[in-house]
Amino acid sequence: MNNNPFDLNDEQSYLIWREKKLKNYPQKVEDLIVEIHDPKSLTKIEHQAILERCQKTNMAIYASSQNLEDKELPRLLGEQFGLRNLDNNPHADEDAISAIRVTVNLNKGAYIPYTNRPIHWHTDGYYNEPEKQIRGMVLHCVRPSFQGGENALLDHEIAYILLRDKNPDFIRVLMQADAMTIPPNDDENTQIRGARSGAVFSIDEKKHLHLRYTKRKRSIIWKENTLEAVKYLESILDDLKSPYIFRATLQSGWGLICNNVLHDRSGFEDHGEKPRLLYRARYYQRISGT
Repeated sequence: MNNNPFDLNDEQSYLIWREKKLKNYPQKVEDLIVEIHDPKSLTKIEHQAILERCQKTNMAIYASSQNLEDKELPRLLGEQFGLRNLDNNPHADEDAISAIRVTVNLNKGAYIPYTNRPIHWHTDGYYNEPEKQIRGMVLHCVRPSFQGGENALLDHEIAYILLRDKNPDFIRVLMQADAMTIPPNDDENTQIRGARSGAVFSIDEKKHLHLRYTKRKRSIIWKENTLEAVKYLESILDDLKSPYIFRATLQSGWGLICNNVLHDRSGFEDHGEKPRLLYRARYYQRISGT
């Protein structure tokens, strides 16, 4: 026994971890919400309350009494939880933080996050190279949409439990280094990104579980022996009665901080001169203390 609950050869450690994980697991989204004053300067009580939820569920929702259109806010909040190495992806701004809103910009408009269309279940940065996996994220809402824009959230450790309990071989095939491949991203003249292959579930050097996943049907290649496991994972995500899937529509001043849990977004409608606006910060490390 090597005390790694995510090692398929270490059943005892898994069962001990599983029992602790599921004991007193939150039953409703309100259990994830922490009311705070200033996200840029949390009190010790506020910080501890957010951390405790992240330790249990890999995520927390903060509800702030302040709402400033300030892109420093997600960065300063993240720093309080050890999140510092931002992923400067091609669609982020110069500060490596993305303003998520509907845009007609030709470079962004082709990407679903910058439209009002629904987004299927995924983890952020699933197309990143292995050494730049997204492990932490802050999503801050400046303005919600007029209607819609709800997020569904699922702790990836819960997804692991449900898959492993059904069939440990599902985990085994999803841990293959070439389980899921994202084809190259090309435009007419240049290759924006080469093909990216990697595992769905992986374990880092500190024995933390990481998930890389997208439910998209186009521009994705699954290894043949993963198809049954992928189908079962999709059934987990499609379960409208699941007690483990939380649904929330972020309001002004609210935000999500998480270890890149599974999430989706419903379609939405904007209204008036103040359309939906969120700031997204992606990080290469997990929330400190989780």
